[in-house]
Amino acid sequence: METNNRRKLRIVYLTILLIFTFSMFSTTSYAWFTTNRIITIKTIDVHVAASGGIQISTDGNNWKAIITPDEITEAHSTTYPTSVNQIPASLEPVSSGKQVDTNGFLKLYYGLTNNTMSGEYTLASTRSMEHEGSGAESNGKFIAFDLFFKADNPVDLYLTKESGVTYKDPETSKGIANAFRVAFVNEGNVPDGTNLNTIQALREATDGDAYIWEPNYDTHTVAGVTNARETYEIETTTTNGDRIPYDGIINEFAESDGVTVKTAKSSIYPNLFRRVNVDYYTKNGFTENTQAFSLDRGITKMRIYVWIEGQDVDCENNASYDFISFDLQLSVNPS
Repeated sequence: METNNRRKLRIVYLTILLIFTFSMFSTTSYAWFTTNRIITIKTIDVHVAASGGIQISTDGNNWKAIITPDEITEAHSTTYPTSVNQIPASLEPVSSGKQVDTNGFLKLYYGLTNNTMSGEYTLASTRSMEHEGSGAESNGKFIAFDLFFKADNPVDLYLTKESGVTYKDPETSKGIANAFRVAFVNEGNVPDGTNLNTIQALREATDGDAYIWEPNYDTHTVAGVTNARETYEIETTTTNGDRIPYDGIINEFAESDGVTVKTAKSSIYPNLFRRVNVDYYTKNGFTENTQAFSLDRGITKMRIYVWIEGQDVDCENNASYDFISFDLQLSVNPS
């Protein structure tokens, strides 16, 4: 009789253990990917044409036509000690509602999902702050860095066909390049010859000074098309797709607020999400220059952001583990 009781007790313990284990599994937290996936950035190439009197600098003092990633990451320790250039070796999904804080920084929010017993994915968000650092030493989840432009006269700049977010190996690509965003934040303009400390300290941007570029808007993988339909109730195609609107995150919120990935919309939570006005869209492999932003005469400080938009339909599990290259080439020539 005592043996039977012990067996029954053991069965109860095992049952409790199994229930607990299942609960832990089904409430594990993830990013918008429903597994912990990180995107590795193999290269970041920044090219700017110096035609038409345009020059570029990483510190507002040393001017040239083309800059390299090393010049961006080394500026802090050499000629720009107050820089906050963040170029991590890997990226995780964040989201922006195109808001700029009082420091002139674009607000980006890191989202975590929670797979609950009901099968829903709840969403929580926290502000992701940028810090000086690069490569494996950076814990940043997105790319952010400063560029300084010098123009002899007011001029319009164009994204050339060499600009874009692409795969290092197109044969093994999985689609995450379709979820990227790039932002240009105008931090202010001063006359040429202004004190260098004043130039570097420019942080005058407000919401209206941020411009967002969405590359590869017309391309989706089969998994991305499925995610658009099943999660966001949006119909699209793998090629020649229409522009898909999305709502970026504008505030922090907790899991207890009850927001799910499917209900993460400004129409339901207007205090947490905002419909994003994307300023420039380019197709995958676009062939014509696209007008970007204008420069006033003098020196303009622009802050550049590159991130994976968690609210994009292409931010889904199958799209992760890609090797990505980001190239930026700006020209004064419209064609």
